[in-house]
Amino acid sequence: MNRNIAKYLSLMSFLVLTLASCQSNDGWTYLFNGKDLTGFRQLNGQAPFEVIDGCIVGTSVMEQPNSFLATEKDYGDFILEFEVLCDNALNSGVQFRSLSLPDYRDGRVHGYQCEIDPSDRAWSGGIYDEARKGWLVTLGDNPAGRAAYKKNDWNKYRIEALSDTIRIWLNGVNTANLLDNESLSGFIALQVHQIYNNEMEGKQIKWRNIRIKTDGLQFSNTSALAPEINRIPNTLSAGEQSEGWKLLFDGKTNEGWRGAHKEAFPEYGWTIADGAITVSKDKGGEATNGGDIVYAPEEFAAFELSVEFKITKGANSGIKYYVTEKEKASGSAFGLEYQILDDNVHPDAKLYTTVPGSRCLAGLYDLIKPVNIRFNGVGNWNQAVIKAYPNNHVEHWLNGFKTVEYERSSDAFRDLVKGSKYAAPQYNEHGNFGEAPSGRILLQDHGDEVSFRSIKIRTLN
Repeated sequence: MNRNIAKYLSLMSFLVLTLASCQSNDGWTYLFNGKDLTGFRQLNGQAPFEVIDGCIVGTSVMEQPNSFLATEKDYGDFILEFEVLCDNALNSGVQFRSLSLPDYRDGRVHGYQCEIDPSDRAWSGGIYDEARKGWLVTLGDNPAGRAAYKKNDWNKYRIEALSDTIRIWLNGVNTANLLDNESLSGFIALQVHQIYNNEMEGKQIKWRNIRIKTDGLQFSNTSALAPEINRIPNTLSAGEQSEGWKLLFDGKTNEGWRGAHKEAFPEYGWTIADGAITVSKDKGGEATNGGDIVYAPEEFAAFELSVEFKITKGANSGIKYYVTEKEKASGSAFGLEYQILDDNVHPDAKLYTTVPGSRCLAGLYDLIKPVNIRFNGVGNWNQAVIKAYPNNHVEHWLNGFKTVEYERSSDAFRDLVKGSKYAAPQYNEHGNFGEAPSGRILLQDHGDEVSFRSIKIRTLN
């Protein structure tokens, strides 16, 4: 055979095989070539990343902050798959739609993180918003998701990020189903988490088969989805509407709200802008500026209330519930209070009547000290949730963590009231304090600037 013809046929065979290989990949591109770290750059901490036996291997190092191996390219809509093997002593994650900007905390990596959590907490596949909003999806109400991670073995993850919807799959189980639009594009990064004791030094996490698809995207076709969580401000998803949620604040107007003990919304002291309703800074007094505001159209008996709030330095405010407005119109209206406070600055954090710490953030004001505090910090949005069940069981939650629980009208609750400021006669003129069968939702004016948004509620049966 002519040598040139042979070369031509050989070349054509190679091209045919290559084309067939590309078609079989069905649009997938490998981010990691299995040989070196081409296409990646390291950000923040200096814990080492290296290639060993076809895997990217990160090793924990003392005295290093969170270390990230980030793609040089940004990605918007995509489906990402990877396999990971993590030492059980470590916590890690994979960032996506993430950023590192010089004007944001000196380049601190921030954005969505797919959690890798070998601990007994078992939140692998949850979503943590690194250096920004904190936990968005925990797995407390997803037992199938919590059981999906395999310790001491490789685990396969799939992240589906299309527009404002993010779904995560771990070993075939849907662990996260999130609506959020905080960032719609950014880099992907592998994390070696900061460690805090010498016993954790030298532990490793390994990644392999890291591939991405950016065209022809569609969500996995299944009905077995994790509970939907909507963090898009002032909206209700179709899922939330089917569960009976409704908005108490539309993000634009004061419709439905009026001043406590008043017929109209305050003429001053409250503003609505940028999708938030904000009480203005005054002299730090209780209801001395525009005054408290209540949602007027209806009272609520058993409910789940979700509110996002953002405080300024040293601020004090609160979310009150079972507010009846039966007392005389002086000072703040009476009701059980989910405390909102800058514990690090405001003196109220150190004050109490009987129970130390009962005036701290996410506590039941002057009655119960909060636990499991995960505060995203001053100037950042935090999520408060109040669950008041028909059997009088009540819970406070902050950023996905339960901080308080108690039984309204129980002997233990009444003993707490007797030892608090609410034992005073004026709080009990119209029945035992905090035991009204229903009441209004109230946002408190305490003379400090605090913003609220995504105020939504549903009835609990």
